[in-house]
Amino acid sequence: MKIAQLTPGSGGSFYCENCLRDVALVKAMQQLGHEVLMMPLYLPLNLDQVEQCRPTRVFFGGINVYLQQKFSLFRRTPLWIDRLFDQTGLLTWAGKRVGMTGARDLGEMMLSMLQGEEGRQAKELHKLIDWLEQPQNKPDLLCLSNVLLLGLAGQIKERLRIPVVCLLQDEDGFLDDLIPPYRDQAWQILAEKAQDVTTFVAVSRYYADHMERRLGLATGSIHVARAGIDVDAFEVRSDAPDAPTIGFLSQLCPPKGADLLLEAFALLKQDPPFAQARLRLAGGRSVEDKAYVRKLQQRIAALGLSADVEFLTEFNQQDRARFLQTLSVMSVPERRPVAYGLYVLEAWAAGVPVVQPDTGVFSELLAQIQGGVLYQEQTPAALADALKPLLADPERAAQLGRQGRKGVVARFDSGDTTRELLDLYEEIVQTHRVAG
Repeated sequence: MKIAQLTPGSGGSFYCENCLRDVALVKAMQQLGHEVLMMPLYLPLNLDQVEQCRPTRVFFGGINVYLQQKFSLFRRTPLWIDRLFDQTGLLTWAGKRVGMTGARDLGEMMLSMLQGEEGRQAKELHKLIDWLEQPQNKPDLLCLSNVLLLGLAGQIKERLRIPVVCLLQDEDGFLDDLIPPYRDQAWQILAEKAQDVTTFVAVSRYYADHMERRLGLATGSIHVARAGIDVDAFEVRSDAPDAPTIGFLSQLCPPKGADLLLEAFALLKQDPPFAQARLRLAGGRSVEDKAYVRKLQQRIAALGLSADVEFLTEFNQQDRARFLQTLSVMSVPERRPVAYGLYVLEAWAAGVPVVQPDTGVFSELLAQIQGGVLYQEQTPAALADALKPLLADPERAAQLGRQGRKGVVARFDSGDTTRELLDLYEEIVQTHRVAG
């Protein structure tokens, strides 16, 4: 089976769960013998991801998308000019220096992308489909990484006559962050264009139910396929860290709650048994997050904790594996419900227990794996109280970590989860061929 996977690139500046999920998925499918085209959109994948999944060139280059949105001239420029702006080096530079991935300023562009053929980036859509129509490139099935790409589905189905699958994972946060009136308009367009997709696939039962309500779809119409990880890339540390160490692994932005964890850490440090505790934060940041990180650093200095808090700049797969081995426990106190929690799976694969809010997918994951603790109130005090028992009892923490590792191996190994998704893809392709 030949599959095309369309995945927006983040420019490699922060821990993007959607990018990491898609890279792992494409890598696993390729290892199972399928021909998979990893097609980055907007920005390039980072070097670590490129080595894993061998992507094509970037489509819908972020600079061209922006210029076509703002200036009608660039909707008619010849292809050789477009190629100048689509150079990998230039896109990488722009992604690290220009706010191309923030939600609040992208309302008009988001609506234009969702309008597809009628949007201002129609030229980019035509270039994408022209490339896919070439015999050596045409897939049996095309997968959209998220619902924000739904504007591409109709024309792809019509011209290529192939099924289009759309993965679902945490798009609601981006959409709900759009300023009015773009937020409501975007949700309305999505509900209308949902019919252009052959099948929706969510990463968790929680999110499938949630998006059925948001998109106005029939109950049970969204498939659930677990997104796995390469369990063998992570090893369990045999001994505990020298000092109690709390870790944070995600994008350093307000919704992920690093500031809540910092305040909880400050409360812990006031308790003599945890005076030697340390906090390590990894996951990178976008351009828009820099002011937030500066405030975190200022707060750390004001609390007198500069010697006890460390920011790590590298977070590729090997760096994440090493980082997790330094932790006693990990927590990402998300401010709103999330669909996936890749960092939880990675922590468990490394034998590290987690402390997470009792919201979204975390309730589902902890019920399945039982590799950590849930807390109720989204306050620093509640988080600190949940962390204390695991920091005070390293054996208990290790036991939960072992439980997490066992559960991830049994339920979330990427080889197994990819085979489950491929079975669904095969069924979709066969049904399409019979109907066509």
